[in-house]
Amino acid sequence: MQVFNKLKGIVAPLEAVNVDTDQIIPKQFLKRIERTGYESMLFYDWRYLNDGKTLNPDFELNAPRYEGASILLAKDNFGCGSSREHAPWALDNYGFRCIIAPSYADIFYNNCFNNGMLPIMLPSDIVEELFDEVRAHAGYQLEIDLEAQVIRKPGGESIAFDLAPFFRERLLNGWDQIGLTLRHEAMISAYESGRGFQPVGS
Repeated sequence: MQVFNKLKGIVAPLEAVNVDTDQIIPKQFLKRIERTGYESMLFYDWRYLNDGKTLNPDFELNAPRYEGASILLAKDNFGCGSSREHAPWALDNYGFRCIIAPSYADIFYNNCFNNGMLPIMLPSDIVEELFDEVRAHAGYQLEIDLEAQVIRKPGGESIAFDLAPFFRERLLNGWDQIGLTLRHEAMISAYESGRGFQPVGS
């Protein structure tokens, strides 16, 4: 999994509460089991008109000013609904590495860390201020410093954010669930040897 340390990027706003995983990536795309290739499917029902090909000019993320955005600014209860891991896959494939919102659905929140994405929780009033600033300034960027646990605004102002040490350590080291297990590889091998198991290929 890709290490997350610092990120500086364009911020794109998504003006909707209770964005569920079916809105992030609709159910018809869940037949695929690959973890890549979902960028065109992200927010599919909102991004495209009825033909499924023409970009919807009324969907804010389609505005040219947000092209290449790597930080998504969202509202309350982002990622609610079913537990599909395709949702963080689609966000990551599109280019988002960080999400800022007042709250998240628990399963989606945990799935973000499993896929190298940083979901930051900030008070609603601070999120609203960021929405205003993003819309007032084209190309608005934030710098996310995970090690220091601060967000740096263009004018130099910093916003601190809380994160459980376990999640912070995972992202800083690029540990997905397999990586977490492999930290104990020596102990696992010793246990298996004691039970008479032989490593595959030996």
